[in-house]
Amino acid sequence: MRRDAAVARIRGLGIWRGEPEIERIPGGRTNLNFKVTDRAGAHVVRLGGDIPHHHVLRRNELAAARAAHAAGLSPALRHAEPGLTVFEFIEGRTLEESDIRHCETLGSLVEILHKCHMDLPGHLSGYLRGPAPAFRVFDVLRGYAAMLEKAVSPHAGMLPEIRALIGELEAAAGRFEIVFGHNDLVAANILDDGSRLWLIDWDYAGFNTPLFDLGGLASNNGLGDEEERHMLELYFGRPAGEALFRRYFAMKTAAILREAMWSMVSEFTSMLDVDYAAYTARALARFRAVLSDYRNL
Repeated sequence: MRRDAAVARIRGLGIWRGEPEIERIPGGRTNLNFKVTDRAGAHVVRLGGDIPHHHVLRRNELAAARAAHAAGLSPALRHAEPGLTVFEFIEGRTLEESDIRHCETLGSLVEILHKCHMDLPGHLSGYLRGPAPAFRVFDVLRGYAAMLEKAVSPHAGMLPEIRALIGELEAAAGRFEIVFGHNDLVAANILDDGSRLWLIDWDYAGFNTPLFDLGGLASNNGLGDEEERHMLELYFGRPAGEALFRRYFAMKTAAILREAMWSMVSEFTSMLDVDYAAYTARALARFRAVLSDYRNL
C-alpha cells in the first residue's frame, strides 16, 4: 500500500476523537507504521496483510499480541480490522544493538523471555481461534530454499551448501522443549520507556524451542562468547555445559541463516520501500562469522 493510501485509510477510521495527526514511523520491514495522535492520546497504527511465504498470519499475530499484553509484556491492542491494527503508544525508544550487550539490559531481557516462553501460553487460548501457531526454523529454511530456487535468485548458487547445512544444524540442535517464542528478537522490536522494557511486533510468534529466541537475540545483536554464556546461565539457572552450548550454537547459526534467507526472499516478494539487498548483505556477513565460530567450537 502506498503511503498516501495508508494515510487516507487511517484518517477514515471511525475510532478517532477529533482530527488525528498522522506521522510516519520509519523502519518496519513487513508493515507500514504510523504514530497517530488524537484527543485521547497517541497510538501506533500498523498496516500489513498476511505474508504466507514468511509464515505471517495476522490472526495469529493478533492473538499473540493480546496474550502478550495480558502477560504484561507488550502494549495494549486498541483496534483491529483486516490489514490494520492500532496499538497503545509507549513513550520511549527502541533499543540499539549496543544496548543489548549491556549486562543489566541482557538480564532484563532474559526475564522477559522467561515470561514470554512460560507465561504467555496461559493467556493465548483466550484469544486464539484455530490451530496454534508454530515456528519450526528448519522447515522455514527449506521453504525459503525452494522459493529461491524457483525464482532463480542471485543467491541460488548458495543453495546446495545451505541445504546441506540445514540438515547438519538440525541434527546438531537435537531434541528440545517447546515454549512460546517471539521469534524475531532484533533490537528494533524491544522498547525502553525509561523504567522497563517491552516486546513488540509479534508477526512471527509461535511455539518453538527457547534456543531459537536466545540464539536470535545473540546473532541479531552481536553478543560475544562471554555475554552468550552469561545469557544462557541466567536463562537456565545454571552454567551452560558444552553439550548445551553446542546445541544452542547450532540454533544460533540457524537463526542468523533464517534472517539472511528471509531477506533474500523479500528481495523479490516485498513491495515495501526497503533496501533488502543491503540487509541481505549485512545478514550474510553475520551468518558467515557465526558459521565460522560454529565450525571452530
